[in-house]
Amino acid sequence: MTRGADFSLAGRTIVLTGGGGILGRRMTAALVGAGASVAVVEVEHAKAQAVVDEVDGVGTAVAYAADITNPDAVADVSSQIERELGPVTGLVNNAATKSPNFFEPFETFPIEDWNTVMGVNLTGAMICCQVFGKSMVAHGGGAVVNTLSIYGVVAPDQRIYDGSLYEGRSINTPAVYSASKAGLWGLTKYLASYWGSKNIRVNAITPGGVFSGQNDTFVKAYSNRVPMGRMAHEDEMSGALVFLLSDAASFVTGQNVIVDGGLTVW
Repeated sequence: MTRGADFSLAGRTIVLTGGGGILGRRMTAALVGAGASVAVVEVEHAKAQAVVDEVDGVGTAVAYAADITNPDAVADVSSQIERELGPVTGLVNNAATKSPNFFEPFETFPIEDWNTVMGVNLTGAMICCQVFGKSMVAHGGGAVVNTLSIYGVVAPDQRIYDGSLYEGRSINTPAVYSASKAGLWGLTKYLASYWGSKNIRVNAITPGGVFSGQNDTFVKAYSNRVPMGRMAHEDEMSGALVFLLSDAASFVTGQNVIVDGGLTVW
């Protein structure tokens, strides 16, 4: 292995769940740009295909539809990906969801919504780790990267939500989101230990607040909490992702790369 090839993902097949989301689209482009063949997985095929179309002509990306909360569906798509793209050597658990009452106050947050969010954000990631991890063990190794959230590491500052809107709607960070992402960090550390002897590295990246259309009130309030004085851009997670999947991180496992502009230093 030469030093110049450390960050290359050439010859690798990487599964990216939630590839049609704000971060997923940029992650797809970064992975394809680094030479990987990317299986973009979404619950709706059209959403995955739209992302694949964006990188057409740059490299190999293929759209797949699967409900990651259904073990049989994940097993089926795993078999399809292996037939079409080859053995999976990387998994990015990036899928996350909101529920109908996602911004409901904690005291009245419906249990159905709690179970819906947990089912995708945490249980869905666990199912993907089971299915694709089993394949990686069989093929001699691989790498897993789980997308967490700054609010799985620290609690949200409730003061920044006063007057804050996203697409015209009042927003907050619900407890279920924090809990699901904190749980995914626990799973990350567990699997890093569990698969350590199997040549499978398991790490996480934690995005700070990413600008995606929030109103000026929120942007200003959030940015005032960040040493770098701004929110993240949607493509600023890509470097950490490529690093953790590549040979440049060959001795890195069980770690959480926090990309937050310094918010967690205070």
